This record gives sequence, C-alpha cells and structure tokens, in this order.
Amino acid sequence: MSGYTSDQTTLLLGTVGSDTLGRLGRARVTSIQGKGIANAVLKLHNAATSGAAAAGNLVATYNFGTEGLEVYVPGSGILFDTGIVYNLAGAGGSVTLTITGA
Repeated sequence: MSGYTSDQTTLLLGTVGSDTLGRLGRARVTSIQGKGIANAVLKLHNAATSGAAAAGNLVATYNFGTEGLEVYVPGSGILFDTGIVYNLAGAGGSVTLTITGA
C-alpha cells in the first residue's frame, strides 16, 4: 500500500557525558528500551537546547543495570513540548526511544 505515513519513529541515544539534544520540537515518548549496562542512568529533559537542561525541566530519570530497561508508557505517552534533551551515563550503552509527533 502506498500513500500511508506514520508519525511514529525511534531515536537512538548513545552514551554521552553531558546533556545532548535528541530531538527539537514537540514529541511524545511512548516506549523506552535500554541496552543492559552496569550502573546506567538516563535523564530526559523537556528543553529546546542542551544548555537549557535543568532540574526544573527534568521529566524522568531511569536507573538500570545489566538487566536492561523496558518501559512502555500507557495512554498518550510522556509529552515533551519543546524538545528532548537527554543524558545517558554508563560505559558503552544505548537507549532507544519510540516517539510520536515526529
């Protein structure tokens, strides 16, 4: 079938040591999957630039280890109305976010 489009997509987030802009603009996170790495911490901010990430716009924090991370957000998902800024700490890890509104 042709002519069909979807507003659902994924973002692959790599391990970084600082706040990083993952997506600019409005989006809803509907699931989060993390590769199992020791002592991982994922922080998600609702911000338009990496420099704007602060405690006041921190939306979610996930701590996980070698068991990995699987979060399926019920309902409409977690709303980020300006952008998704993330910080993923842990050696060699990655996280995949499923988003709508792309």
